[in-house]
Order: sequence, then C-alpha cells, then structure tokens
Amino acid sequence: MADQIQRMQEQVLQARSEGRKLNILGGGSKAFMGRNADPAAGTLSLAEHTGVVEYHPVELVLTVRAGTPLTEIEAVLAEHGQCLHFEPPHISETSTIGGTLACNLSGPSRPWAGSVRDQVLGVRLLNGKGEHLRFGGQVMKNVAGYDVSRLQAGAMGTLGAITEISLKVMPRPAATTTLVREMAMDEVVDYTNRRAAEPKPITGACWVDGRVYLRLAGARSAVEATADKWGGDVVADGDTFWRQVQDLQLGFFDDQNTPLWRFSVGSTANMPALDGPWMIDWIGSQRWYRGEASISDLEPLARAAGGQVSLFRGGDRNGEVMHSQPEALKTIQRRVKNSFDPDGIFNPGRLYSWL
Repeated sequence: MADQIQRMQEQVLQARSEGRKLNILGGGSKAFMGRNADPAAGTLSLAEHTGVVEYHPVELVLTVRAGTPLTEIEAVLAEHGQCLHFEPPHISETSTIGGTLACNLSGPSRPWAGSVRDQVLGVRLLNGKGEHLRFGGQVMKNVAGYDVSRLQAGAMGTLGAITEISLKVMPRPAATTTLVREMAMDEVVDYTNRRAAEPKPITGACWVDGRVYLRLAGARSAVEATADKWGGDVVADGDTFWRQVQDLQLGFFDDQNTPLWRFSVGSTANMPALDGPWMIDWIGSQRWYRGEASISDLEPLARAAGGQVSLFRGGDRNGEVMHSQPEALKTIQRRVKNSFDPDGIFNPGRLYSWL
C-alpha cells in the first residue's frame, strides 16, 4: 500500500514548467487501446499508487487508489461475499481499477448491473496544473452540476490522472446457472431481447461460435425455476465461460493479427453480417467483429444501428480509432480538456488526434 501523490504532483509541475508531455500508465494491460502513445512523452506511473483507502461492507462502498490491481480489490470484497457488479475485464494480472475507469470497460452483466461509470461515486484527480482535486463522494446523491467523476469514464487519461476512486459494490449472487443452445446469428438478437424482457434473473446473454449462452443469477429458487422453464443444456462450468467472456479470453479473441472492432449499438438493431467472425454480447448492444476494414467504412453501419464503432485492438493505431465526432461535440470536448489540462500535458492524441 502506497500513496504516491507528492511524487506525481512534482512530476506534473516539472513537466508543465519544461513544456513536456506525459503518458499516464497504470498496470500497462490496456496500452494497446486508443491511438499510439506519444513516444516523445515521459511516463507518469501510477503502478505503485495502490491500496484500499476505505471499505464499508455494510454500506456497500469501497474507496481505493487508482493503481490497485483488480485482483487485489476482488480478493478483499470476496472476504465479505461481495463483488464489483460491473465485472471489470482482467486484460492481464496487472489490470488496475484506474485503467478500467479510464477506458470505460465493463463485463457481461453490463445491461443489468450497469457500467463502471454507473458504479462510480467519486474520484480524486490530478489535473494538468498539478492540483489534486476531489469530485463526488461516497454516496449516490452527491452531485450538483457537472458530474466530473463519471466524465472520466472513457476519457483515457486525457483530462488528468485518476488517483482515487469510490465505488458501489454488491453482494455476490446466491446461485448461478448457465444455459446454452445452438442458434444461428440472425436469430440471436431477437431471442436474447425477448428473454431479457421477461422478469427473470438473467445477468448474461452472449452468442459465440454458433451458440447462445444465458446466465441466470440470484436466489436459488428463482434461478432453478427459470432454468426449468427456458430449457437448454446446462453448462457444467458456466463460471469459467463467463470469466473468459469478462476477461476477453475466449478463443474468439485469440487472433492478435487481425483487427478487432467493437460495435456499441442498439440492442435490437439489425446489422449486415460482414465477412469474418462475430461475437454478440450484452443482448445485442455490444458486437465484436474481427476483420480487415477501415473505420470510415464501418461508421455508417454503426450509425444505422443507432451506435458507434471503435478499433479495439490491432490495425492502424496512428490513425483515428474512435468513432468520429460532430464539430459541436469536438468543441465541447476541447473546452473540457482545456479546463482540466490547459497545457495539453496528459496523453496527447491518445483518444483522438485532435485532443
């Protein structure tokens, strides 16, 4: 456990005075995300800024330093029968809570439990002026005006270095069962949406390799009754399957050479099946596609489906990898960036070339 605030503040102030840039780095597990980091920039490391600051199991609130590995957090919560409800992906053993929030990553329970953004109660942030600021708190009704805490979700460190996060946590479910059946890709979106609309304890709906998987979790009686009603084969080790989905470790993700695209679209949207492997998660809201393509070709498909597309892994990371933004939104993002980081010190060009 270590508090590295003074060291980091001094580093930011020195970089600002010398006109240098800084790439923010935690565990390094998500370094492949976003555009390529500026090779000329220095490194602001949060790897040693770790530890649980406060934990109130009865109140379901946890405050941790941003460099704390997810594995450590989950071990602490498990002692009290609790968990991170949004199921953060463990890209590697070094994955941290700060990087998870900065990249806005959530697991298979996202449609029901909410995203990491939804679980954040407050943050502390080191801005481009070297100021250590606090936003939000440790209860849900603490926001008046701009919700800066949740603004960090997906900002990829461009607004500053997240140093501390307060989160909601939840009890682990009493029982879990996974059902599987074969199904064609063109049937799965309608099927999973119909299942999700029923008042049943569903917490996961994923299609991969020609099979649809449904996870039921909650009170044992409700789980067993729903499994009997819905039918399908019971997966012997369903927890392992969903852990692989959560951590992006299914065989679908093994190919490191072909670009991996992530569509975030309307759950019921119909999309053309491009050549190449697909995986559908979040009852259709998250769709993974692996194939050679350009973001300019895929953006119209995403817009028609009510969402956006990004180049998640691989491909050309010197160009734009995130869905393009309208000029009005670019103006707002530049203004927000300027208010937090007026000299553009943090993660230059990591999210967009123009930010």
